[in-house]
Amino acid sequence: MSKLPLIEGVLKYVNEKNINFTMPGHKRGEGFFATIEGREFIDKLIYFDITEVNGVDNLHKAEGIIKESEDLLASLYGSKKSYFLVNGSTSGNMIMIFSSFEEGDKVIVDRNCHRSIFNGIIMRKLRPIFVENIIDTEVNAPFSVDMEHFFQCLQQNKDAKGIIITYPNYYGVCCPLEAIIKEAKDNNMKILIDSAHGAHFGINSKLPKSAVNLGADMVVVSSHKTLPSFTQTAFLHVNREEDIEKVDFYFSSFSSTSPSYLFLCSMDYARYYLSEFGEESYSRLLEIIEKYRAKINEIKGIRILDESYVRKRYKNYNLDTSRYIINLEKGYNSNLFLDYLRENKIQCEMSDTFNVVLIFSPFNKEEEFEYLYKVLMECNLERFKGDNVDLIKYTSPKGAISPHEALNMKKKKIKLWQGEGQICGENITPYPPGVPLIMMGEVIDKEVINMIKYYKKQGLDIIGLHEDEIIVITNN
Repeated sequence: MSKLPLIEGVLKYVNEKNINFTMPGHKRGEGFFATIEGREFIDKLIYFDITEVNGVDNLHKAEGIIKESEDLLASLYGSKKSYFLVNGSTSGNMIMIFSSFEEGDKVIVDRNCHRSIFNGIIMRKLRPIFVENIIDTEVNAPFSVDMEHFFQCLQQNKDAKGIIITYPNYYGVCCPLEAIIKEAKDNNMKILIDSAHGAHFGINSKLPKSAVNLGADMVVVSSHKTLPSFTQTAFLHVNREEDIEKVDFYFSSFSSTSPSYLFLCSMDYARYYLSEFGEESYSRLLEIIEKYRAKINEIKGIRILDESYVRKRYKNYNLDTSRYIINLEKGYNSNLFLDYLRENKIQCEMSDTFNVVLIFSPFNKEEEFEYLYKVLMECNLERFKGDNVDLIKYTSPKGAISPHEALNMKKKKIKLWQGEGQICGENITPYPPGVPLIMMGEVIDKEVINMIKYYKKQGLDIIGLHEDEIIVITNN
């Protein structure tokens, strides 16, 4: 047995020298090596692992160098106040929810929300009204908020205190956020945005607009996903002065009292890089991306989605073109395709049955795209034949009780086929695509049971399904 299994395991992976078309955004340190300042930071990295000693400020009472850096961050993004998050976007989502809503408030929520949003809803004891996502039948993927259903939910729930939206989703698809924000303002509702995948938005005119600039009340972005900062780092942006006092309190509540200065300094560097080099470096990256998108799209059976596809099918939706959604012809399985890419030392972000998602940053080199193209040219699609069934569009189940009430009720396991009419006691979520089929507190119907069977047949991991059993609420 190894004496240092974790260290040795990570070093083994690093030494394999994979091409990283996935997080984090610094791409094996290239984002730091790209500048003199970044190289100096990495060269003296161990010295930055300090605590709140005299002269280096305090994250929970920032008055010196941390406040100066956060002020520069707010200036870059255009917020009233911005915060460094050392507990990831998860803590930011919690801070937004707790500082914006009171126990029992009704909120309109994107059904394709991150689990931290749903956990925050439970912990704050909110009453969620879920907005369904569009299922694109050609690409077979969730394509963000269904605006028709959003307006329906809004009309039927004028007493809601706020709206929580994911922008963009994992596929880089952006809903018409400007219209959603306008509706929120017109109806006196708070508008919170989980923009974990959009830390780079707005830095270049060819990228989608930033949720901060579009006027959302609060926005969380994961700096580590696309920028040169360490994993577990994120920014929280607040656009209203009157919210800051409450946010300050919950920021301290959901943040470690021993924040990592390694994390803080990496976020300061990410902000610096974006401010000084972001626009130009993304221009270069997007040129390379478009060049190889055109070349790859000439390969039979493979295509990469572009913004025109999204805009043509969905009015006012757009796409983050700094990532690839590689879509395979029907009849070919993208999970098998992902395995092939990994065999060829190409690490991607995720796959579903029909698509593979690759996330880029300015630190991916053109030769990496050239290698990707070569690997795709040489692949034999016949290797990836599989039983692909189109995603089924379904209606979200009816809610019987609030999620926080369901959490504390007695539960039991039953066979899946016995579930119709029962109240679900645990979230049931297939991965991918990661969209919850049913939440705790919702009524299980025939459609949900069929969907679970469908995903199980596809061989997907289903969180909340235990062999052929599910958990339901019981009065016994």
